[in-house]
Amino acid sequence: MTEYDQTRPVHAGPEDGWHGVVAPGSRFPPESSRYHLYIGYFCPFAHRVNLVRVLKGLDSAIDISVVKAYPKGEKGWSFPGANGPDDTYEGSTPDKLFGSKYLHEVYFRADKDYKGKYSVPFLWDIKGNTAVNNESLEMLRWFQTGFNEILPEGSPQRNLNLYPEHLRAKIDEVSRWVTRDLNSGVYKAGFARDQASYEKGVIPVFAAWNQLEQLIQKNGGPYVLGKEFTELDILAYPTAIRFDVVYVQHFKCNLGTIRGNYPVIHEWLKNLYWNVKGFRETTNFKHIKENYTKSHHDINPLSITPLGPYPDIEGGVNLDFNSIKPGVIAHPSVLEQQKNLPAV
Repeated sequence: MTEYDQTRPVHAGPEDGWHGVVAPGSRFPPESSRYHLYIGYFCPFAHRVNLVRVLKGLDSAIDISVVKAYPKGEKGWSFPGANGPDDTYEGSTPDKLFGSKYLHEVYFRADKDYKGKYSVPFLWDIKGNTAVNNESLEMLRWFQTGFNEILPEGSPQRNLNLYPEHLRAKIDEVSRWVTRDLNSGVYKAGFARDQASYEKGVIPVFAAWNQLEQLIQKNGGPYVLGKEFTELDILAYPTAIRFDVVYVQHFKCNLGTIRGNYPVIHEWLKNLYWNVKGFRETTNFKHIKENYTKSHHDINPLSITPLGPYPDIEGGVNLDFNSIKPGVIAHPSVLEQQKNLPAV
């Protein structure tokens, strides 16, 4: 896990993103206050990186700037004040480094000819005055160890390892279908342009939820692989916490809900949110709901944000996972698709 390909270009050109790694002896060594993370609370991919940042106790070592949840527009994500002094949005922040109006301005500081997306998360090297990385899966992995030498020796944060050697094979196996069918799957369904594409996209989403329901129950909880907290919990949570409040109605993923059809996932989700420090603190339902419903005008042209479901997440947690009967969406196409996934 601490082996990184230092020969890969950090940024191969205007068509490429950034792939830098913070690690001792690298171009980007671990130092407190050297790096700055740009995020949007709405974005599930930024959420996974911000989660690891908080779980690793790097809150004070790596500050964040938070873009507004909407509008996106042709210029991309903006910071408060982009459209004048009355342009405010609760929970967002100015660009703390440069005072930029738009995130793309920061990207152009690293490459004035950049042609890619102005996405979050985006990690900036203050000392080197350049971008480090904008790939969330890469950051999810090396954030776990890259800053360890600036954390207190023997501290739980320094010792936190979400990709332990003895579970790597299983994590790799499960993460393939979680990222493909859940993290990306909801977008394939939601952005479909015709009925056939929608059905092709939505069926694997629920096949994956069916499978995750069985996997957590088999392992006895409270985490995906049982007693050990791993990357899989980080990968699944941002999609799960957005599912009932946005994806069910906005992306038409309405074959079922987590709270109504998946009792095992529901308890897993509530436990993370209410009982594991970092999850509730990095979850902002206002940003989540308003981003999707007020940014995708082809899907929701009137930009009306539904009030429900209420509450955003329910209270009360049952950690006796062995007593919970797993739920299932028994749509024939879902069950057929589920057969293609690796056995739990």
